[in-house]
Amino acid sequence: MIGILGGGQLGRMLALAGYPLGLSFRFLDPSPEACAGQVGPVVVGDFLDEGALLRFAEGLFLVTYEFENVPVEAARRLAARLPVYPSPQALEVAQDRLREKAFFRGLGVPTPPFHPVDGLEDLEEGLKRVGLPALLKTRRGGYDGKGQALVRKKEEALEALKALGGKGLLLEGFVPFHREVSLLAVRGRTGEVAFYPLVENRHREGILRLSLAPAPGAREPLQKKAEAYALRAMQALDYVGVLALEFFQVGEELLFNEMAPRVHNSGHWTIEGAETSQFQNHLRAVLGLPLGSTAPRGHSAMVNLIGFRPDFAEALKVEGAHLHWYGKAVRPGRKVGHITLRRDSQGELQEALQRLLAALALSV
Repeated sequence: MIGILGGGQLGRMLALAGYPLGLSFRFLDPSPEACAGQVGPVVVGDFLDEGALLRFAEGLFLVTYEFENVPVEAARRLAARLPVYPSPQALEVAQDRLREKAFFRGLGVPTPPFHPVDGLEDLEEGLKRVGLPALLKTRRGGYDGKGQALVRKKEEALEALKALGGKGLLLEGFVPFHREVSLLAVRGRTGEVAFYPLVENRHREGILRLSLAPAPGAREPLQKKAEAYALRAMQALDYVGVLALEFFQVGEELLFNEMAPRVHNSGHWTIEGAETSQFQNHLRAVLGLPLGSTAPRGHSAMVNLIGFRPDFAEALKVEGAHLHWYGKAVRPGRKVGHITLRRDSQGELQEALQRLLAALALSV
């Protein structure tokens, strides 16, 4: 049995990918309503509750994550008892934006300019070094656009400093990027690596709305550059599993934005659009099995369903539409499902995507 820290939709999809391989799963999550409970048993408890950790760990073969904000101490306690992949070290790097940026810069991976902020003096020094506009971010805990503020003037920076708690922050230069792209890489326990094609991601209000795979117009040198950056990180961390790296594309350069030590929203297209999904490849990696082919099956689009339940019948009228509903309560701003499309050509995909968006009454 495999243990998964977190009981959200990523854990749910990991289990669904693992059942055809004869695997079983148990989840640990603080919420009794965790949607992964629809596909496997959930130990309900705080991640640092010793009793919950013991109940969760009993009889497990190994542990992995579907959620990177699990306390590192919980991962360390589990790692003292059984294998945990990726390692707690990878989790620790990913949870702190300053540490994360410094780690990648130390590997020679380009990043936007950044400066730590723990008060007014740091902010003023950061504004001199980084300039405006800039993003003031919490170092820990933010996701989907939470915990950050775009500042264009010093007065806005001062307001954001107060609103974000005054310390434990990172000031990051705003990059006039061409687009946002991500790379999903996977590394096995023997060091075998594989890479999915770069994906173009479109966000609104800090939340991913649409992914296109492969990223239209991404040439081989850009793909190889992203792969080289990912390989450096995976080797430095002795990483095992799927690693998602998000980049800003500026011309033919990639600036590192952030990493996720887990399967990732921008890789959902792989379920129908790649020879092996990110979810099955993550499980293959942590189990020491041979990695599956990451080759795309033509061109794919993934549309997130955020804060609403669409008319399923209308959406599924679009030929080749694949609906994934997560079984979560619908709330504003919450990811509750996604739909993928696959076509043999980019032109055919764009035509079908427009029909799907019209059926969903969405703009992205």
